[in-house]
Formats: sequence, C-alpha cells, structure tokens
Amino acid sequence: MLAAAALAGTTAALTPADTAAAAPPPAAPDASPADRITEQPRHGGADPRATVFTNVRPYGAKRPVDLTVIDGAISAGPPPRGARTVDCKGRIALPTLVDAHIHPDKTSWGEPWVTRNPAATIAEFTAEDVKLYHALRTPLKVRAERLMGHAVAQGTRAMRAHVDVAPAYGLEGVEGVGAARTALRHALDVEIVAFPQHGVVRAPGTRELLEEAARTGAIDRVGGIDPTGFDEALDEQLDIVFGIADRHGVGLDIHLHERAATGVRSLRAIIDRTRALSLQGKVTVSHVFCLPGMAERELDALAAELADARISLTTVALSSELVLPIARLREHGVQVGLGSDGVRDAWSPFGTADMLHRAHLLAWAQDARLDEELEAAYRAGADGGARLLGLPRVDLKPGSPADFLLVRGECLPQVVVDLPARDMVVRGGRVVARDGALVDG
Repeated sequence: MLAAAALAGTTAALTPADTAAAAPPPAAPDASPADRITEQPRHGGADPRATVFTNVRPYGAKRPVDLTVIDGAISAGPPPRGARTVDCKGRIALPTLVDAHIHPDKTSWGEPWVTRNPAATIAEFTAEDVKLYHALRTPLKVRAERLMGHAVAQGTRAMRAHVDVAPAYGLEGVEGVGAARTALRHALDVEIVAFPQHGVVRAPGTRELLEEAARTGAIDRVGGIDPTGFDEALDEQLDIVFGIADRHGVGLDIHLHERAATGVRSLRAIIDRTRALSLQGKVTVSHVFCLPGMAERELDALAAELADARISLTTVALSSELVLPIARLREHGVQVGLGSDGVRDAWSPFGTADMLHRAHLLAWAQDARLDEELEAAYRAGADGGARLLGLPRVDLKPGSPADFLLVRGECLPQVVVDLPARDMVVRGGRVVARDGALVDG
C-alpha cells in the first residue's frame, strides 16, 4: 500500500502531468436506441449452454464477426440450434482485465466523503487506517463487495486482494473480503493476501494472525512489508512469512517500497529464500521501487535472477519515476502485473478500481505515443495479471475463455486513451454487467 500523494522516504509526489491523468475524462454520451446492444430473451427451447454475440469487432477489427460461446468458451463451430443471440452493434470486444494489486478492505467507496488528515510516514498512514476503520459504519464486507462489484462492471475478471491483518483488526478483513468473494464468485476470481500493513515484527500478535489465516485456508497468500525500512527486521520478517508459506502451502506477495541499495538488499534476500525453500513460481514482490532508474546492466542482472527464481512483480503506475520497466523485465522472462492499489481510503482520495483507467495511467506514466505502446499498456492489465494469478490467457480465439468487455470505439489504442463506457461485460459467456452496473443473478 502506498499513498497517491507524497510518502516521505517511500514514494515520490505526483507530478502535474500525473495528477492531470488521475481522473478519467467525461463519459461518452449514451448510445442511441438503434445503437444499443439488444439481447434475445431466453425461451423454453433455448440452449442454456450457448450464446452468439453478433456484430463484434475483436480488438477493434475493421469487419464485425460473430463470437459463438458454448460452455463458457469461444467455439469455432457453427452455433447450436437454440443458441441465444446478443447483437453487439459493431462494438469492440476486448479481453477483460486483471487487477493484480488492490486493497478492497480499506475503501470508503460509496460512503460519505472522508476528509483525510495529514500523514507522511507508513506508521502515520496506518494510524489513519485504524481511525477510518472505526469511523465507517457500513460493514467491511458490504464496502468490499460494493467496490469489487464496481470493478467487475468496469471490466475486471479477477483480482489479488491485499487485506490488512493486524491486532487492530484481527481477521475481520479476511473474513469480509472472503464473504464478498463468495458473493461475486460467478463474475470474479479473487486471491486473498493476508497483508501485515502494520509490520510483522513491530506489531506483536501479527505473526499469530498470519499463521491462523494460512492454517484455516482463508487466504491464498501471505504478505510482508519493507522488512528493513519499516519493520527493521529483514531476516526475522522474511523468516516468518516464508516459514508460514512453506508450512501451509500458500504463496507470498511482499510490498517493497524500499529504494536503492536497501531495496536491492531486501529483494536479494527474497530471491535467496525463494530458492532455498523451492517456492519458485509462488512469490510476488509488489511496487519494487528499487528497480526504476537502476542502471541497465544492474537491472538486467537482477531481472535474470528474478526470472530464474520465477518471482513475479506488480506495479500500480503511480508515476513515471516509480512505474516498473515492464518491457525490459519481460525480455528477461519476469512476469509483471498491473494493479489499482488503494481506492478512496485513508491514504488517498483517488482511485477508481477501473483497470482500463489504470492501463491509461500506465500509458501516461510511460509517455506512450505509438499505437503499439498503448496496446502494450492494455495487455499489461489483461495478460500480465492473468499470468500472476495462473489464469488462462484470453485472446478471443476459438478455445479462449469467453471473458470480454464491449465498448464503442475505433481501435484499441483509442480505447486506452478515451476510456469509453463499458456497455457490457461477459464472464464465461454470461453477461455479468451492463451499462456500468452488475446484472442480478
């Protein structure tokens, strides 16, 4: 977790250009009645396994095609008799996105406006977290489900949810986000990370809570945070969280805001433990602010080590100074996912849980100009996170999961820039959201 404004010694302030990109442009006007997607009502003789989405332009293709979906996957064959039809009126179909790093337990999304207090250090921000936790009257499960449902309606098919675990909260966040995950399981895949935001060592009792969450199967991953700069216990923190992961067969996702030599030292310690415990493919490091700006030769060497240990990374495209060098990392085989981070919490009033908007911010932070650069920003949100969560890639070809969103537009690069409304979101061939709202059932 990091602030969208300045976090002294940990993050950099947003530049004017960053703040200009922090809010999406006005939504496009509503479609005319003739341009609205029309769905054939399902009748008694309809085949419940099959739907044909007609007049679709995958990735902005010039000529519309029909996508036949059978049992949740796109089929190459002719539609079966009785298939339901949805006329998409020439809209672009794009793979739905994966939010590889979000904190849905902290959100005030949908609540009355929260006036935030000054804070500059992680300790000060975590104290503000506790104040907001007690001030919000809506149950955590309801707030989390509201935000996660909004993410689905904007085109998110999966997320990795970091949930605070500390003596101040116990396991309420894990339980609340777990309940929201169950309620939205038809539309959203969710991995839960038990995140020790208050520190593992500096907050007594946290270790036991992390152990319990992993032992009971309530979480998919155990987290960590700045083992040197914040917890001031590099070996002890990593021994604890890696030990929990090893004992209970869960993965890890460690927040690393540390910079320069301090961050590199922590990152190498993570690599060493990953290898020693044979946890290759089960470890992610988030933010990794020690990598941007690193000399190319040093970056290449460290990227090779990360790839060898099959350690993945996530970035939230906070600013041009802090966004990870995704293309160069991927050249070495390092998988990088894109995430939202916090959404209207005690750390920042910003955030939308809209991964198309996050791809837009990534492109902005990377100073993208070329069509292929804009497309790469979208694919970072669609494919990068899918790899991290072990999900199948969606390419809208036969055999692909029928997970896509429908928007009006000319082409994919223009969609990344203009952020059109999500007219429909499809998960496994089933319409789960329409016009920015979840579909009942």
